[in-house]
Amino acid sequence: MSTLDEIFEKIKKYNRIVIHRHQRPDPDAIGSQIGLATILRDSFPFKQIKVVGKQIDGLSWLGTVDKVDNDFYDDALVIVVDTANPPRVDDRRYENGDYLIKIDHHPNDDPYGDIMWVEEDASSSSELVYDFYEQFKDELKLSAEAARLLYAGIVGDTGRFLYPATSAHTHEVVARLMDTKFDMVAVNQKMDSMSEAVARLSAYVFENLKVETNGAAHIILTNEILEQFKLQDAGTAGIVSLPGKIDTVSCWAIFVEQQDHSFRVRLRSKGPVINELAKKHDGGGHPLASGAKAADTNEINDIITELNELAVKYGENK
Repeated sequence: MSTLDEIFEKIKKYNRIVIHRHQRPDPDAIGSQIGLATILRDSFPFKQIKVVGKQIDGLSWLGTVDKVDNDFYDDALVIVVDTANPPRVDDRRYENGDYLIKIDHHPNDDPYGDIMWVEEDASSSSELVYDFYEQFKDELKLSAEAARLLYAGIVGDTGRFLYPATSAHTHEVVARLMDTKFDMVAVNQKMDSMSEAVARLSAYVFENLKVETNGAAHIILTNEILEQFKLQDAGTAGIVSLPGKIDTVSCWAIFVEQQDHSFRVRLRSKGPVINELAKKHDGGGHPLASGAKAADTNEINDIITELNELAVKYGENK
């Protein structure tokens, strides 16, 4: 029996299913989570299927989470999507179910779950959810709403099809999703828009980004700066890709101060592999898109130095 067959057998077995995703979710985390829930609800209306995690206002247009009592997890199947390691799972109750399935496209450096379906070459977890539907489409239903969610997840994690994980299969999946006639233009417009506060922060980033001659770049966003723009950490998601628009930048780090004065580190690249750097600083992720943490300015300086070294090596090997 294949891994997908095992997952489907478990889904058919359990009448209670809870779907989790990672903390600080992006469109793929929510799209794959609620998209999978929508497919299963439409296909098995007699089952109780819930999605949990912190509600993110800026992504509420994708969908909302459910309130789930602790006893719901008794004899429940738990599915965690788009989450590489246990510490990143949003809502620790994911451990309280009867059976645990992991569905993900990040490097499987921290295995967990009774069944793991991990495809590192996939563009997104939303693409995997579609593949799951396609495998069992004789028994599953794909509505326009489910397609809308999966499409948003794919667009988000491919950077609008800019990133290397975008494959011919990715485009085939998108074409099949479009066959459901969801409003693709509305999704694209929503994902391309930004608030005035984020627009002003974008201008600040371009004005203050430190760009090295080796191609590395970085910017530090303190709480004071974020307060100036009336934004919090979640509001910085819209500026993460901006440094990559500069033709001389090959890799970059965005340091965002947290309430405890540590820093969240968003690492991105157009060439140098940066996930090993992220792992050294309590993080991880994809080769060209990762996250990490910096306890203080000393660790910030260490990350900047290491990023510069990666940029230099990349330049020498081009």
